[in-house]
Amino acid sequence: MRTLALFILSYIFWLLLTLDFSAANLIAGAAAALLTSLLFAKYFFKNVGKFIQPARYFWFLIYMFIFIWECIKANFEVAYRVLHPAMPIKPGIVKVKLGLHSDFARTMLANSITMTPGTISVDIVGDELFVHWIYVRSEDPEVYSQLIAGKFEKYIKKIFE
Repeated sequence: MRTLALFILSYIFWLLLTLDFSAANLIAGAAAALLTSLLFAKYFFKNVGKFIQPARYFWFLIYMFIFIWECIKANFEVAYRVLHPAMPIKPGIVKVKLGLHSDFARTMLANSITMTPGTISVDIVGDELFVHWIYVRSEDPEVYSQLIAGKFEKYIKKIFE
């Protein structure tokens, strides 16, 4: 089952990357996806039944819109800080308590935070994610956890857990 799920995902990814539906490309994509799935299926997700649940795809689309919106807002905020004559920054590393349990979901959250301008995920230790933040707005862990991870975490939980 893992091999089949990885084959399908790899093949779809190939087709989306190439956007070429000629016979030669379809065969090459199938061969590449088959080789990938045979070599790496044992490292793939443990519960592949999650991939056939349509609700997860719906939440993924919602998450993508929220992620793009948060990136746009963060870009403007970082641009303001760079262009402001006084350069109002207050950098620091904050410890965010994670509500996610699977390693893949935690990795998705850390990557989402890192791809948002102004924040970089530094490390995950136990149930805590350490994030370098360009402007620490609060000293309260509940407040900054909600500001940094709250927008993403609830959707990632619905998608990957």
